Amino acid sequence: MAKKVVATLRASSGKDFAKVIRMVRSPKTGAYAFKENIVPNDLVKDFLSKK
Repeated sequence: MAKKVVATLRASSGKDFAKVIRMVRSPKTGAYAFKENIVPNDLVKDFLSKK
């Protein structure tokens, strides 16, 4: 799946997007999980700053 996402981000229409991976702690178990999203370059800082 990662290869497909990277290939679409390199296309001419995908230059305005970035794949962002954020580590989130589970409230139940306390274990960490990773959330991956594709967001516009303008909203990367907003995505990483929210909890």
